[in-house]
Amino acid sequence: MSKLTGNIAEPSEAFPYKPPTEEILLKYPHLFELSDPLPTRFFKVFFDKLVALFLLLASLPIFLILKLAFVIEGWIFPENKGPMFFYYNGVSAGKIIPKYKIRLIKEKYIDPEGAKCHDWIAYSAEWTPDSRTYVGQFVKKFYLDELPQFWSVLKGDMSIVGPRPLSVLHYERDRSQGNVTRFLLRGGLLGLGHINKGTSEMGNPVYEYEYVDQYLKRSSFSLLCLDLWVIWKGILVIAKGGGH
Repeated sequence: MSKLTGNIAEPSEAFPYKPPTEEILLKYPHLFELSDPLPTRFFKVFFDKLVALFLLLASLPIFLILKLAFVIEGWIFPENKGPMFFYYNGVSAGKIIPKYKIRLIKEKYIDPEGAKCHDWIAYSAEWTPDSRTYVGQFVKKFYLDELPQFWSVLKGDMSIVGPRPLSVLHYERDRSQGNVTRFLLRGGLLGLGHINKGTSEMGNPVYEYEYVDQYLKRSSFSLLCLDLWVIWKGILVIAKGGGH
């Protein structure tokens, strides 16, 4: 179900995540009893910050090339010009954070008042391919719009692996439909469920609950090993270039 806000179809569900199933409620009852976000784990945080710093530095040439491409496209197609970076408010471990991204869409599709408040809905036209700039189409195809989030990882707002942080709007919907994973853990660039992008399993909440359960059960080093496996699977998804 959805409703129209201007020219934008606003989904009424917590896109694309579903409520916890009866199976989840029976298998992970202990997770629904937790009242505070879970504490950080040493090896996970150390690895996150080290990799984030390295990848931010390694991404500088990519950012410079993309910036040049943005400028050239703006010269050729004036309606496509505009800033390269933006952020909207997301939620990570129950806390509102800035979720940084590379702009994919033409500015005429961005609601200026919503953008001032950093509302997700102001930028949600990025899900409509016709609204994207030429550079934006390329950026989306290879998930390059997510690169600025390594800054959030370096700051400690996010992790490399964890439930994908939702916008405030969708986080509130997700909580109201009974999910707790994005309250318990820092949001991640990759989630155990997120590596199913492009399949019917995308949005199945059982994967996020399994990750939180493993987060509780594993040692700090064993959790890092799980993260490395998720990262490898995520690299395979990115290599396919689906831009889902």
